[in-house]
Formats: sequence, structure tokens, C-alpha cells
Amino acid sequence: MSELPKYVGMYRGRDWITTIEWSREELDQILDAAMDLKKKFREKVEHPYLKGKTLFLIFYNRSLRTRNSFEAGMTQLGGHAHFLDPHDAIYTPALPGDEIAYTTERIADVARVLSRYGDGIAIRIYGKHAKWIYGRGNRIIREFARWADVPVINMECDMYHPCQAMADIMTIKEKLGKVEGKKFVMSWAYTPSVEKPLAVPQSAVLVATRFGMDVVLAHPRGFDLDPKVIEQCKKYADEFGGSFEIVHDMKAAFEGADVVYPKSWLSLNYIPPKASKPDFDGMKELFEKNRDWICDSEKLEVAKRDVIYMHCLPADRGYEVTDEVIDGPHSVVFDQAENRLHVQKAIMSMIMG
Repeated sequence: MSELPKYVGMYRGRDWITTIEWSREELDQILDAAMDLKKKFREKVEHPYLKGKTLFLIFYNRSLRTRNSFEAGMTQLGGHAHFLDPHDAIYTPALPGDEIAYTTERIADVARVLSRYGDGIAIRIYGKHAKWIYGRGNRIIREFARWADVPVINMECDMYHPCQAMADIMTIKEKLGKVEGKKFVMSWAYTPSVEKPLAVPQSAVLVATRFGMDVVLAHPRGFDLDPKVIEQCKKYADEFGGSFEIVHDMKAAFEGADVVYPKSWLSLNYIPPKASKPDFDGMKELFEKNRDWICDSEKLEVAKRDVIYMHCLPADRGYEVTDEVIDGPHSVVFDQAENRLHVQKAIMSMIMG
């Protein structure tokens, strides 16, 4: 193998839990590395930069794109990904006080053992596996990071999905070129399922404001994002020359948009800590009042002619979006899905290399 690129091992040992903990310059370096790796992948140039290395994948929640992009990515980098099912294959990693005899194992012990066997630990956890307590999934990932001697990667928690956000901004840059000043709309969309976390919309607006875009967050009343995330977006908009606003009309938000990203998420008002216990019946009523929040061709008519439609997938067709849109000329959802592979390979190369 020829000399390793400079980005391999550039941030050896660092955790990847949110983009907030990485500088704009570092995020740009990740994107540059991802483009290099994408080019090599397309040209079938071998790049075993993590030869002989092991990444442990702990999925409390199911996955198509995340699991397969990480497993394929490790294989292409010359390493190996171990899939660990926390419900069957291993004792369920648990926080102190949550242990159940012969069913769970304290995270502190799991993290230290896996650190001795491999080179990284990646975790996905949200929803019922975090007891529907907002922030608990992120806390569990940070507990792994506290005890692990190897990098810990957030594959989506109840607060953030940093891998998806980086694939999103990579896709936008590929399609639009210069992204500063372009209008990015992150919109809520209806679905019969009320259990979708806030990780994707929160990470998307954080990255879009970080890259100087004019960001519009659109949602019906009652679907507010984390106030800390909103405050951070406002700071990024000021720092990087973009803008940030919140509106409550989907079609009005789409007007003049360069990018639209309609996706469902739950209401924080109906889960702890705001509520004493999860109230899915109450949340369902709120969802049903907003069935008209769907991305269809009529709403796209007010956006720019070359607007791009984005979704992290899986999309609830017929609810969040019509087939005409997601399968139409504005859709870049499969480019997004592919870019998950390249971005994650970049991150792994940089922190595990």
C-alpha cells in the first residue's frame, strides 16, 4: 500500500458523539476525506487504512443504512465490524441502577472489555431503549465514552445523529457547490408513527447553520426542538454569516428554498422529562391535527426550480412525502444514503487510524 493520506489517524482516539464538539475546520477536513474516499471507492482503488482493526457495533435499535454502511465501510478499509445485538447476543449494557441479574451488564464493564478487544465502539440507542426519557440515549453513549479506551461513535441517539448530518451537508455541497447563503428548510412532516426521535432534524439544522446556510425550521406548534439546539443554531448563524428562523407554515417555508428536508419527529411535550410518563395517545392527537404536512409536488412549486428534496430514509411514503416527489427529479435521497458510507469511512479513518 502506498503512503497513507494525512487524514488517517489525524484525530486518533477522539469520540464522535456530536458535531458540536468538532470545529468547523475539522468538519471540513472530514468532508475532504470523505470525498477522497468516495473517489477511490468509485474508481475501485483499494484503501485498507484500518487493516486488522475492529469496530464493535451495538444496535439497541434496528437499522438498514447505518449498520450496512458501517459494516461495508470497515470491510473496505481493511478492518472488520462486529455486530452486537444487545438483546440476544450480549448482556444488555446498562447504566448503574438499571442492572437486572443475568440479563444486563454495567456499561463501565462492557466498555472496558471491548476496549481490550478492538479499536472502536459504535452505538445506536433511542426511544423505548432509552425509556423514552429525552437525553437518556445520549447519556448512555457518553457513559460508554467515559469508560472506553477507544473512540466511541454515536450512530444515532435521542438527541443527535452526527453521521447523518455530515452525509447531508456533503450531499448539499455536491449538488449546490457553494452552500453559504442557500436556503435550507428542515420541516416536520406527518406520519402515523409518533415514535421518531429528534436526532435527525436537530443535527441537520446544527450543521446547516454551521456552514452558513439560511436555515428555516418549519413545524406545527407543539413540535419544538430542544431549546439548547435552537440557541446553538442562532449562535452558528451569527458566527458563520447565515440566518435561522422558525415558522409554522410548511408551504410558506418552502418558498424560494434551495433544499427541503421534510421529516417527522415526536413532540417533547409528551415524553419525560417534560411529561411524567410517555403519552402517546396525546401525541397521536397532535399528529393527526397536522395530516396536511406532506411534501408533495404542489408544495415544491414555490421552491426554486432546481430545489433538492432530502430525507434520511426510511421515508413514510404517502404520509411524509408522495412517490412523485421522492422518486422524482428533485430527490437526492439515494445520494444521501450513499454518502453515509463515505462520511463514516472518513470519520473512522481519522479517529481509529
